[in-house]
Amino acid sequence: MAKNNMLVKKNVNFSAELKDTIPPERLLVHEPMSKHTTFRIGGPADYLVFPATVQEVSNVLYIAKQYHVPITVLGNGSNVLVLDGGIRGVVLKFGSEMGYLRHKGHIVYAGAGALLAKVSKYAAKYNLTGFEFAIGIPGSIGGAVFMNAGAYEGEMSQVVQAVTAVGQDGALRRFVRDQLEFGYRHSVFQENGCLICEVELALVSGENHSIRVLLDDYTAKRQTKQPIEMPSAGSTFKRPQGHFAGTLIEQAGLKGASVGGAQVSTKHAGFIVNAGGATAQDVLTLISKVQERVYQQFGVALHPEVKILGEA
Repeated sequence: MAKNNMLVKKNVNFSAELKDTIPPERLLVHEPMSKHTTFRIGGPADYLVFPATVQEVSNVLYIAKQYHVPITVLGNGSNVLVLDGGIRGVVLKFGSEMGYLRHKGHIVYAGAGALLAKVSKYAAKYNLTGFEFAIGIPGSIGGAVFMNAGAYEGEMSQVVQAVTAVGQDGALRRFVRDQLEFGYRHSVFQENGCLICEVELALVSGENHSIRVLLDDYTAKRQTKQPIEMPSAGSTFKRPQGHFAGTLIEQAGLKGASVGGAQVSTKHAGFIVNAGGATAQDVLTLISKVQERVYQQFGVALHPEVKILGEA
């Protein structure tokens, strides 16, 4: 009993310190993550924090470390599946509060919460080219760096010059290109525990009309080929070497297959969508079904691109 009382006391103290650091409108308690992910799926987070400055990020990390409270980071809430039991500890969600943009010459500085479409349009406004590929990726720039996101033969590794991040100890760190360890859907931040706060993009001068044409072309392709009208986490599986996941899934006869409210998109088989009331377990079961069928028929192993967070 004494141990339980101590845990309660520690949680009360932690909550009090957190409330001293983050204003109430940016600190939500027991908040359903289904409201904050593009999949519209997920149980409650113990604490959901929307930081507005790098200093706030540093403060929250410092407090969490003192109380041994786990931290989970979200950007736009795309490319993730939050499990039905929710997320313990603190979820730091980098949204519009950390979505600033500025530039100096050919370098664009973006807060981690800046949406990729917004960054693409910002670069175009100032006749900077090299970031058009990201216009259709439904996420924030922090999450895109974390995953080395890409589309249309472009990826973040081609344009990121440096990243400012906060370590688990709350200290500020700057990573230059050679330290980012970019690979296919991989960056150093998947191992080092640092939280991306600001991204520096090295772009080049371009002609405004050409940039706009490319943006319009990529936007049209996304609208016609991807199920953007339904909740999803984006592309569900990584591209297997020598194949396209969506093509294999369709050839396996799984286009439109469903488990509960989760469905393989009838528009693009590489996407699993929330057709209405889907649970995380529905999605996981459907992912397993797809993996098993594709492997049986083609001998190709599909690996989820979607990051799974929380507890069942």
